[in-house]
Amino acid sequence: MTVSTDAPSPDGGLPDPEAVLDRLVELGAVTESEDGSLATTSEYEDVRRVYHDTYAEMDDDGVESTVADLFGVERAEAASLLDAGEVTRADVIAYLAARSFADGELDSPTLAVASDLLVRIEPETPVPEAFEELTDDSYRSFLDSNPDAVVTVWRHHCDPCEAMKADVPEILDAVPEGVATAGLDGQDAPAFRREFGVDAAPAVLLFCDGERRETLTGRRRPETFADRFADVFGDS
Repeated sequence: MTVSTDAPSPDGGLPDPEAVLDRLVELGAVTESEDGSLATTSEYEDVRRVYHDTYAEMDDDGVESTVADLFGVERAEAASLLDAGEVTRADVIAYLAARSFADGELDSPTLAVASDLLVRIEPETPVPEAFEELTDDSYRSFLDSNPDAVVTVWRHHCDPCEAMKADVPEILDAVPEGVATAGLDGQDAPAFRREFGVDAAPAVLLFCDGERRETLTGRRRPETFADRFADVFGDS
């Protein structure tokens, strides 16, 4: 996003992106792993989701009005910026989400840089840490090596997924010994979803002797999973 603001930084330009990134990490909007990879946090994504739901389908006039108000420009200039792609709906959503998330701790120039960074950074995986995470490139090898397996499918912005994460410890306790467990981000694993007909999240697929025996979708009680594990895997 290349928008000038009425509140320049002390040197007359926009803040240094590295400094803004460090601030986003401090605020908890972005996390940096040991290997240096970056991801937006679930806490930030929860805020972004609110603005996405409002602005993703808003008519052009509404978005133009928002851009004009945010950056102190005329409506015609706002329309020109949007038409040229210098400002996108994703930029507007990220700007508003960052402003709300920071709760007044970031000025306008910093928010402009922050929103550009946040649009580029992918969100954290929705797969709980307790599961080995698979991708379309790795799930086949995993299943070949683990003929008895429980594979879970998760998705961003999925209320049942978030609710079921609280049940993960109980679900894992119910998995019989010798049965492997893993998880996938359903949005990033279209090949897996096509192969096994998964069209909802959360989903729990039970593989026994190398064959998929059952798919459970939606949040279920841990006791339900325990019963299904016992039926499918028996004394595994």
